[in-house]
Amino acid sequence: MSASAGGSPHSEALVQLESAVRDGAVDTVLVVITDMQGRLQGKRVDARFFLDDVVEHATEGCSYLMAVDVDMRTVDGYAISSWETGYGDFVMRPDLSSLRPVPWHDKTVLCHADLEWEDGSAVAQSPRRILQRQRARLSERGWTGLAGTELEFIVFEDTYEDAWRRGFRDLTPANSYNVDYSILGTSRLEPLLGRIRRAMRAAAMPVESVKGECNLGQHEIAFRYGELVAKADEHALFKTGAKEIAAQQGCSLTFMAKFNEREGNSCHVHLSVRDADDRPVFAGDRDDGTSQVLGWWLAGMLATLPDFTLLLAPNVNSYKRFAAGSFAPTAIAWGRDNRTCAFRVVGHGPSLRVECRVPGGDVNPYLALAALVAGGLHGVENRLELEPQLAGNAYTSDAPRIPGTLKEAMERFASSAVARTALGDDVVDHYANMARVELDAFDAAVTDWERYRCFERL
Repeated sequence: MSASAGGSPHSEALVQLESAVRDGAVDTVLVVITDMQGRLQGKRVDARFFLDDVVEHATEGCSYLMAVDVDMRTVDGYAISSWETGYGDFVMRPDLSSLRPVPWHDKTVLCHADLEWEDGSAVAQSPRRILQRQRARLSERGWTGLAGTELEFIVFEDTYEDAWRRGFRDLTPANSYNVDYSILGTSRLEPLLGRIRRAMRAAAMPVESVKGECNLGQHEIAFRYGELVAKADEHALFKTGAKEIAAQQGCSLTFMAKFNEREGNSCHVHLSVRDADDRPVFAGDRDDGTSQVLGWWLAGMLATLPDFTLLLAPNVNSYKRFAAGSFAPTAIAWGRDNRTCAFRVVGHGPSLRVECRVPGGDVNPYLALAALVAGGLHGVENRLELEPQLAGNAYTSDAPRIPGTLKEAMERFASSAVARTALGDDVVDHYANMARVELDAFDAAVTDWERYRCFERL
């Protein structure tokens, strides 16, 4: 089974699944959606029932899955799901082209689902639907978007249960010093990292490389580029799978954007576009090897970055990454192979692409890719002129700054005409409310920082 394009009830993947179920090699199908927070939610379905019933008739899930916070609390402010509407169901329609094995679980495969209402209309606020809408806008031009993600995470020797009981304090990182690019540092963790790599490859998710990073116990796995929705599907499954494999190994890992005062976890997103003949749209005959389209596209992403920052940095903690000299950007600028900028242009010819360095490991990949495509298309449609690249240190430049707090990003997103045109009022209102919910929860919390400063001395 593999995530081949265009699946149907008679696709090769479905035929393979039928054979595997018949032979007893598969008995469970994970039917999943990705929620607002980027987490897999869904059901473990008996494989025979999936084939006999779910393939044709789909399955259901409570609509509150798109209207809760991280703690799964029902909260106010969502038009699609509330106590007033009775928290009814939506339809989870399996996308058979996404069928893939989950080798770290016995006899298990996974299938992503698209959300529909009972009348067959799309749940527009679903992250997968939001990205599909932007993919359709590319298709109208005869273009296909390709993306690759590089996800950083920190590994701890503690189990998730022990970390929870200790309030996530005094955890033991898997490396005791900076192991950026260190072969020795990654070798120490090869029993875990190697198992993750092999499991992802067996799940039809090609891994390009693993490397150490700067924070203690921090590592990065980069995946080969692919079509936008398929890549977001893989990204979401990888995060769940890596955590599950770590738990099976008796340790834990986190993708949170900023775990401590050292370097945060990034998610660098590489994006390129091909035309109907599979030719690179960003490469061209200009002196620097780029096309006019790339200039417009980059100008659009720069112009709309403040409007779309919420979709790239969706949590209160996300904004702790944006610090000078941290390799996380603070300036809205672009440069050729310049890691101090929000957008870095890298590669040549067919490999020419834009790297967005804004997201952290906590990002929802569907929302991030949708935002980047929407921004790029805004530039193309309006033929925006690209400012000169920034040469040197963007941290000390006079370039405009990325929104510095979730509140600022929420306000920019909610009031953005570009976001409302590209995504729709229903989507903008939905995710602005998600940010308000997070801000309210954070403002109500009493932190360790406050206790340390105030308990005795004030």
